[in-house]
Amino acid sequence: MAVVLDGKQVAAELQDKVRRQLERMAPKGRLKLVVVLVGDHPASASYVRGKQRTAEKIGLAGEVRHLPASVTAEELLGVIDTLNADPDVDGILVQLPLPAHLDERTVIERIAPEKDVDGFHPLNVGRNFAGVPAVWPCTPAGIMALLEHYRLPVAGRHAVVVGRSNIVGKPMAQMLLQADATVTVCHSKTPDLGVHTRQADILVVAAGVPGLIGAEHVKPGAVVVDVGIHRVDGRLVGDVDFEAVAPVVQAITPVPGGVGPLTVAMLMVNTVRLGFRRRGWGGDEAWQ
Repeated sequence: MAVVLDGKQVAAELQDKVRRQLERMAPKGRLKLVVVLVGDHPASASYVRGKQRTAEKIGLAGEVRHLPASVTAEELLGVIDTLNADPDVDGILVQLPLPAHLDERTVIERIAPEKDVDGFHPLNVGRNFAGVPAVWPCTPAGIMALLEHYRLPVAGRHAVVVGRSNIVGKPMAQMLLQADATVTVCHSKTPDLGVHTRQADILVVAAGVPGLIGAEHVKPGAVVVDVGIHRVDGRLVGDVDFEAVAPVVQAITPVPGGVGPLTVAMLMVNTVRLGFRRRGWGGDEAWQ
């Protein structure tokens, strides 16, 4: 039976590390994360509440700006401009998805790169892909932290990423590549998915399809990371059929309790990294 990779434990350790550094710097001030929530999407509201609770728990000032679903693009961009200019705000996150009348790309590009805790701004994306230090998107960064925590080697391994979104798939592939893995990216137009996934030493699945990956898709002894989360028949499941795959592989993340907590933890890490830089408290070495 596979080792179950406990994302909750790793997330708790990351949050504790951040909390200690915030306590150390408390005499200089308190870092602040602002989450902008548009509308009343239940899942988004739940995610935002979780982020705010975690921020406050570790010592960040966490604020939610809740705007109506009818907000105009001009009004939303004005809120972002105000937050960009506020010297007390260290991180800005606009909760996605947005209502259909708002263009997500325009909104993301309006966030100041030095306050872009999601790592979605094109400037930060370009820096990361060029190997210039910037904050990475939270989910792939959390997965890399998980692999490191469990001392699962990446260099020299064949990693397969299923999914090519800007939020997970593309940055995940780039992070694995920069860690010296040989990387294959599969997507909805990839014929015979199993031909590729069965070659993976590390398989990261972020396809958004419940139960897409079964035992027939994996190589014995592989490490499997399941990014998907879906409610099916009243329970939460991932993109990987956990019961079928776990007996075959070396290690696997559960759903829930795997990648999800790491995403929130890395949001806190990104906020602190950007806040330290912006306030002149030092680079990454100052808080690690």
